[in-house]
Amino acid sequence: MAKQIFDYENGQDMKLPVLVKGAEVRIAKNGKKFIAFTFQDPSGHITAKFWDASEDDIAQYQPGVVVLLSGKRELYQGKPQIKLYTLRLATQEEGNDPENYVEHAPESKDDMGQELNDFIFQITNANWNRIVRRLLADHKQEFLTYPAAKSNHHAFAGGLAFHTLSILRLAKSVANQYPAVNKSLLFAGAILHDLGKTMELSSAVSTDYTMEGNMIGHIVLVDEEIVRVANELKIDIHQEDMIMLRHTVLAHHGLLEYGSPVRPELLEAQILHDLDELDAEINMLTTAYQHVDPGTFTERLFGMDNRRFYRPTNGQTYPDPK
Repeated sequence: MAKQIFDYENGQDMKLPVLVKGAEVRIAKNGKKFIAFTFQDPSGHITAKFWDASEDDIAQYQPGVVVLLSGKRELYQGKPQIKLYTLRLATQEEGNDPENYVEHAPESKDDMGQELNDFIFQITNANWNRIVRRLLADHKQEFLTYPAAKSNHHAFAGGLAFHTLSILRLAKSVANQYPAVNKSLLFAGAILHDLGKTMELSSAVSTDYTMEGNMIGHIVLVDEEIVRVANELKIDIHQEDMIMLRHTVLAHHGLLEYGSPVRPELLEAQILHDLDELDAEINMLTTAYQHVDPGTFTERLFGMDNRRFYRPTNGQTYPDPK
């Protein structure tokens, strides 16, 4: 098999086709433009800078195209990056189909869709069940194919559905352990909590934030969708069960400074926040562990308060967390 990004060690020269996942045009200290790239293939993603970029370069190297790069893998401030030597568009013979360079969830869309349906059957509140079914139907294709984030956690095709299912599996265990938990509310909130990302993010191939995503955000977007569907289904949004559902979704980031309009004030809202954090953190850590040797530290992880983590030498393997 052809070598991929993370088959190369620090200090090694590399030459391979990769997908341009992100390409941000910035201004250097000398006043010239450069492109801050994020390159991707199925092994993961890595950054690079293209200095003194011309207008033709900027127009040519857009997110979603496949390029052939040559360069050297280096460490900068503890994080891997590529020092670029040359860059050009990849040919068909070299492999220029963007779909071949996208990271994917380890489970198929059909399998994830079926398991989601199994959880929906366990939502016994009729209003919550109808709203969840309707919203999943309205956003099904995007929900099953989009990532859960542009970067940090579950940032791969199908990551949104896979992250949601991971939380649902954890929620099922919690509900079985603690009979006081309203399982229907917890499941409905888990399914809907990130559904707004189907509007916040642009695609799975060259993921970026939409205008709605930048200026409104997925939490408010999904609440608007809940209200819209409730009105269409003639469900009173002011009755207690609807307020509970909306609160559970609105509070799932936990803190106002993290984007939640309110802090959790229901048991199920607090549990959903905790499970959301847990699943995201485990994914970030197991992904980072894959790219370092036993006995060394990971890079500093932005989503983990910029901390780095030690990978023990006890022989523990870290299978693909996706």
